[in-house]
This record gives sequence, C-alpha cells and structure tokens, in this order.
Amino acid sequence: MRFSQRTERSQGPLVLDIKGNALDDGPGIRSVVFMKGCPLDCLWCHNPESKDPLMQLSFDGEKCVGCGDCAGACSEGAITGASGQSLDRSLCSLCLACTQVCPSRALEPVGKAMTVDEVVEAVIKDHPFFEASGGGVTLSGGEPLFHLSFCSELLKAFQARNIHTLVETCGHFNWSRFERDVLPHVDTVYCDIKLMDPHQHLRYCGVTNQLVLENLKRLLALSREGALELLPRIPLIPGLTARRSNIEGIASFLMAHGGETVQVMPYNPLWVDKCRKIGGELPLKRLSEREGLGRFMEKAEIECVTEILEASGLAVV
Repeated sequence: MRFSQRTERSQGPLVLDIKGNALDDGPGIRSVVFMKGCPLDCLWCHNPESKDPLMQLSFDGEKCVGCGDCAGACSEGAITGASGQSLDRSLCSLCLACTQVCPSRALEPVGKAMTVDEVVEAVIKDHPFFEASGGGVTLSGGEPLFHLSFCSELLKAFQARNIHTLVETCGHFNWSRFERDVLPHVDTVYCDIKLMDPHQHLRYCGVTNQLVLENLKRLLALSREGALELLPRIPLIPGLTARRSNIEGIASFLMAHGGETVQVMPYNPLWVDKCRKIGGELPLKRLSEREGLGRFMEKAEIECVTEILEASGLAVV
C-alpha cells in the first residue's frame, strides 16, 4: 500500500524523535517533535523513516560488531547469520527483542508511542531556552497534520505554557479540521511547495498537488490578514524541483496569491543511507542514479535559484 493512501491513525502517532537545541526549524532555540506518518510519498524524502506511520526496525551495518546476540534473541528466525546483515524482514514480527540485546545499537526501533503528556514532559525542560532565545516548539515529521487531533492537543498544551508553536507541513491536510482544531493554537506555519506540475507531483510525491496548492492559497490569505505567520519553503532537488521552469512557476504562484517571502532548502543526499537502514528499496532507482543526487548542492546552484526568486519580487530568507 502506498503511504499516500493511508488515513490518519485512530490513536496517537508514533514519535520518531524529539530533538532539542534545534536552530534550523524556526526562530530561536527550539525543540522539534518528529512524528511518523505522511500522506505524501516523496521519493527523495530526507526522512524516509518518517513516511510510514507504523513501527519499523533500523539496522546500521557500520555499527554492527558481529556478536550474533540478535540472532539468538530472534524467535522468528528472521536473523540467521552473525549479524543483522542477514535480516529477513519478511519474517520479522517487530517484537524488537533483537534491539534489546544489541550492544552497539546497530538494531534500533523506529518510532515510539507517546502520549501528549509524555511529549510535553520531554520538551518542557527546555522552556528556559525558549524564553531566552525567542524559541519554542516545532511539530514536524513526516507530516504532523496527518495526526490533527494529536497535534491540536499538543499545541494547546504548549500554548497554555506561553510557548511559541510552529508546524512544518507538506500542505496536504484537511483544511476544515486544521482551521477548527489547529489554527487557534499555532503561531507559525512553514509550508513546503515542491512541484507545480500536477503530473510530476503525482509521479514523484505520490499525489497531485491540488490540495497542497489550495491549502497554501488559504494559508497565504490568513497570513495577509495577520492570523498567522507563514513561510513557504522550496525543497531543492537537482533536476526536479530545482529546475528553472519549476522555480519560476512557484514564484508566479506565490506572487499571484500575495506571497512576499520564501525559503529554499538545499538538497540533502543522506536520505539514501537512511532508506537502506530501514530495509527499503531505493525509491525509483533512477532517482539515485540521476546526476547530482548523490552529492550536496553547490553554492552556485543555490544562488541561481535564489536569483530567480528574487527577480520575481520575492524575498528569500
């Protein structure tokens, strides 16, 4: 089943990670809560372990010391060799016994069930840093708005403690529920816009961009009214989103709907290794073989995109 066909979990999401002292996900010093699950299936996703809302098992071969303890702990016979190198994921029941005996943490669970109170407790210790720096809490993923009810409760809890709240979204979410349950409790939204061509969006992100663009229009309107702070962002993927025609199309869309600022996010090739760790086949092998997708972007490439956006009248922040 494609991730884009999944609906919101009836229970709370699995939390992928809570990263403190973050400086790249909003103003000031922040704690970022990463949730598993996303309605998109972007083939270049820099957090591929966040796509699936369900528990996964990660194996890092570079950490493995070949002790064989994992094979002895596996009652399913999924690990038959001296290390996770011979892990048969089709037999794995995700009992996670192997992770409990692995001395080097080469085998680790991906995702942890947490309540709203547990997340708040994990984050609240950083409150002094938020106050001192003008920071706060960022909900990310995956797609946090894939879990609207959970996000609403989290945001309410942080808002009640006078903590700045920010949501990073791919833009593919239920607007009426967002407006009712999330909007009253969020200060800032970062919304990604990837591909303007709906067919390309479907091909590389698993869904068309119709809902993304509709929601971004609404967010831009709210921003103009002062109802929230909005920052559109463009993830730069060489040969795909970073193409001149696509960047010009995004710039035209934003300007036509009152956009004033935009942020570019340079390509990060580390997703390939993350994919291997969770046992996934590299999404569309041709992507990993495309020129430029195995390296970080050159400064000149990023500057070229910036120049196109600024020439359209947008401020690149």
